[in-house]
Amino acid sequence: MSAVASPTAAHPSPERDQAGHDQSSPRQTALHDVHRSLGAVLTEFAGWTMPLRYGSETAEHHAVRQAAALFDLSHMGEIEVTGPGAAAMLDHALVGRLSAVGVGRARYTMLCAPDGGVLDDLIVYRLEEHRYLVVANAANTSVVSAALGERATGFQALVRDVSADWALLAVQGPRSADILRAVTTADVDALRYYAIDPAVLAGVPVLLARTGYTGEDGFEVYCAPGDAAAVWAALTTAGAGHGLVPAGLACRDTLRLEAGMPLYGHELTAERTPFEAGLGRVVVLDKPFVGRDALVARAETGPAELLVGLLPAGRRAPRAGYDVLDPDTGVRIGTVTSGAPSPTLGRPIAMAYVPADRAAVGTVLAVDIRGSRDTVTVVDLPFYRRPAGGHA
Repeated sequence: MSAVASPTAAHPSPERDQAGHDQSSPRQTALHDVHRSLGAVLTEFAGWTMPLRYGSETAEHHAVRQAAALFDLSHMGEIEVTGPGAAAMLDHALVGRLSAVGVGRARYTMLCAPDGGVLDDLIVYRLEEHRYLVVANAANTSVVSAALGERATGFQALVRDVSADWALLAVQGPRSADILRAVTTADVDALRYYAIDPAVLAGVPVLLARTGYTGEDGFEVYCAPGDAAAVWAALTTAGAGHGLVPAGLACRDTLRLEAGMPLYGHELTAERTPFEAGLGRVVVLDKPFVGRDALVARAETGPAELLVGLLPAGRRAPRAGYDVLDPDTGVRIGTVTSGAPSPTLGRPIAMAYVPADRAAVGTVLAVDIRGSRDTVTVVDLPFYRRPAGGHA
């Protein structure tokens, strides 16, 4: 909403989003001073000042794969949907059947436009029978909140952006459960994948979830912003003997790329449906919801393009936006959505959209890397799976 200056004001009021947040400068999380004290390299991301890295992003990446890392994810958006009609409203608003989610459980789902395009991918927690917490990507929080508000019309459901009420920390890595056991009252071992429970951590009330975006076992801690520094300190102390390090956004990108997880604005956009991204499994077509007709049609015809993994033959990484080429003619046939050197695999990897008839594993293609036609091969996603025996 644009604010208008009063006749006597020296400057116009700042732009504010639908939750009333000042958008004229990047927002700071409750842990901003902690990040500065740790020497973090800070960057602006989705309207927030966030830690990009604390030292070596490669070292932070390896810590997640081999031990554990601590992240500040307080830029994510939280939207609460409450009321006796909350379940029915979310079934109508989202592609998944949220009414089937049990209390204390979560589901990965999507908010789609009427034409089937993805407006955001979400994790939805059912906290109580008539209370859900929808977690949105930071850049899309206002879009999701507005769309859910509109789609709540006619339902006994209240939609509120409660992002300001929550700080969000994440502990990711194979030692994460050991770390959490030392600081929380929760039965960490009993907390299943895609579950959430109230708990006490460092003497303060939190919500403890077991989801993640790195391909490793891990936990998310939702707490009041005023408690975030104490929770961070407690986790840091508990993790000292387990190799825990603070980690920033840079390594989260290489971790999720190795795990084949989509990033909104790259693999997921309003111009593509879940079927192009290989995520048709999250779409429940035997219920009415916004965008269903378009997605039924797409399911019947099949997508013209598909998201694939690419493994380059050389040492240079294809980057987002690079053209995928026919290896014989050099004609552009697709687009790289994400790409980087993989610290775990020791070689470059990428994801890209290519024609469906070029998406078979083993297909040889090329990518234009700064004017050079580099050979790539289509491979299965994900590039990395955690070793057998990890929590799932």
